[in-house]
Parts: sequence; C-alpha cells; structure tokens
Amino acid sequence: MKRALVTGGSGGIGAAICRRLAADGLHVVVHANSRLQEAQRLAAEIAAGGGSAQAVAFDVADRERAAAALKDVLDAGAVQVVVNNAGIHDDAVMPAMKPAQWSRVIDVSLNGFFNVTQPLLLPMMATRWGRVINITSVAGITGNRGQANYAAAKAGLHGATKSLAIELASRGITVNAVAPGIIATPMSEGVFPKEKIEQLVPMKRAGTPEEVAALVGFLASEQASYISGQVISINGGMI
Repeated sequence: MKRALVTGGSGGIGAAICRRLAADGLHVVVHANSRLQEAQRLAAEIAAGGGSAQAVAFDVADRERAAAALKDVLDAGAVQVVVNNAGIHDDAVMPAMKPAQWSRVIDVSLNGFFNVTQPLLLPMMATRWGRVINITSVAGITGNRGQANYAAAKAGLHGATKSLAIELASRGITVNAVAPGIIATPMSEGVFPKEKIEQLVPMKRAGTPEEVAALVGFLASEQASYISGQVISINGGMI
C-alpha cells in the first residue's frame, strides 16, 4: 500500500484530499499543527470507513521538529505521495504590513514546503515512484491586494514545483501545483459573500473542497504519470 502525507489535513480542503486519497487505496498520514484532535477524528473516520490513516502533529515551519516527526513517519516506510497543503494568510497592504506577518506566512507556506518535502525525497526516490503535489493559490498567479506575503509564498511554490519536477523526472516522480481560486471552506465564507463570488467567478459559484481533492487524486494516480512541472488552476474560469 502506498503511503501519503497531507499537511494541513485537518482543514476543509486538506480533509477532502485525505478522504479522496484514502478512498483511492492509500494509507494517509493526516497532518495538523494545533488541531491534532481534528486530525485524529478524521483518521478514525477514514479507518471506520474501511480506509487506512493515522494522525501526526508538528509545525511545518519548525525545521527540527518537522524532521523529528517525519523520521517517525518514515520508520514505517517511504512516503510516496506528499501533498503540501498547509498554509496561512495574514493580510495587510504592504505599507502597513508588520515584519512578523511577512515572515510567518512565508515560513509556513514556502519554508514549510521545504521542511516537509526535502526529508521525504531520498526514500521516495529509492522506490522509483512518487508524487509531490503543492496546493497554492490563484493569488500566486495574479497577485491580490493585501496579500503580498501570501502571493509571494505561493508564487515561490510555483517556481519550486517546476525546478523540483526537472530534478526528479528521471526517478519516476512527478511534481505539480494545484492553484485553487475561491473554494467554499469556513475560511472563505466571511471573505467572499455570494455577490462578490458572482462578480469574480464566471461560473458564479465557489468551488468545493471535493473538486480540488478530485484533481489532487488524479495527479496522485498512475494515469497522471506524464504530467509534471505544471501549475493547474481550478477556479471556475477566473483567469
């Protein structure tokens, strides 16, 4: 059984991805930072439904603690699918942005990608098969007012995705980014009222976490073995 790690797996999009990968027959490591109980509940839900899952907690921005936690995960075998979904936003226009706001968003979304992915690569490469899937954002493509830190982190992930795809191509490992637009999650509900969504999105609705998870599930499958180094948008025609 292939093993997958989903960072930020206790959130709306992350949980949908965990459920999808488990339904596709993978053992899923559900990651959380402060919400370990939610990750444990999701892992138990997956197991009760006949799937295989476990929960793990660490701060992806803390390199040493991440490495220690990942060592424990790797003791059970290589992780062949890693979904870098953990991310935060702390919005402010740049003239008013505090250095801590800039640094924390970059640390979680961009440095966290390195802290999680790099320790998993050599074991993954030894299996000659793998999938690295980075969840980014339309903001990393277009930019967004008040989100210079968030957009910079996600755009950085796009560059890292393309570079890592080149490095791993000969090892049977694909690396792609999925860039959602407005997705219906608790985080977005207060930010994007229905009228705003209809103005921004040609399809006149928010996407669902399950739609994002379906794309991730495909990219993690054998059928996607010739897709690598791509940034794939899922945004209802916004761009």
